[in-house]
Amino acid sequence: MQYDIRRLDIYRKVPKDLTEPTYTGACISIISCLFIAFLFLSELMSFLTVEVVSEMYVADPASQDERIPVQIDISISKMECKFVGLDIQDDMGRHEVGFVENVQRDPINDNAGCRFTAKFKVNKVPGNFHISTHSATEQPDALDMAHVIHSIQFGDTVHQNLNLPVSFNPLANREHSGTNALNSFDYFLKVVPTVIEDVGGKQLSNPYQYTYAFREYLQYGHGHNIIPAIWFRYDLSAITVKYIEKRKPLYSFMTTICAIIGGTFTVAGIIDSLIFTATGVFKKAQLGKLN
Repeated sequence: MQYDIRRLDIYRKVPKDLTEPTYTGACISIISCLFIAFLFLSELMSFLTVEVVSEMYVADPASQDERIPVQIDISISKMECKFVGLDIQDDMGRHEVGFVENVQRDPINDNAGCRFTAKFKVNKVPGNFHISTHSATEQPDALDMAHVIHSIQFGDTVHQNLNLPVSFNPLANREHSGTNALNSFDYFLKVVPTVIEDVGGKQLSNPYQYTYAFREYLQYGHGHNIIPAIWFRYDLSAITVKYIEKRKPLYSFMTTICAIIGGTFTVAGIIDSLIFTATGVFKKAQLGKLN
């Protein structure tokens, strides 16, 4: 005797002539389909959206470069370019006055000011770099370090399309004219190593974010001379912050879609059945056939 595989069908079909369509059922069906479409689109957008999560850990110093790239871009509005220079110091004994490698000076304000840009590397120890006239062969008649910071960045440049709740360049567009032309400006930077990974676990970049504090004061040099400067004193955090891009897995998306469709149709079927039964009872009550 041949086994009929149709016996395994758990979705038995009812002939159409044995079913009864109703206006209530049609309304519930339309509402259910619209509800399913809404939830499906919501879940699809959630599935396609990349979520950024963060974690913190102590990085292995051997796995990182020994030096950190730094990029600075500053406009000094009242100092000629020939007087402006970059000095770098740190706790490892580095002391460079008049750093010239990858340094660019562009005159502004009819040669009365200077836009100063530079790229250099610093050791992973506390230190400072500052813009001053210390390396100039002659000092200007009037000293004034009024400035606008266009950019101060550590590490790799971050892609603009990455929407991260971070501070990679918080000093951008910071302006100080000074209450006294001879004042110096101090920026104290707390630098935090940062790692950014994409959905596949590939490291996109290794920037450094930072916070800062500021003070303005009158600074005396050797011989009690007043020598204003723009100081950036930095210290590194031992904690590394990692930002990881994550997307909802496909199996989770499919499970949710099945739950939406199945759950909606089940609930809609129950509601339709209750309404149909209640309608039948009401009609029998009107005809006096509830006995």
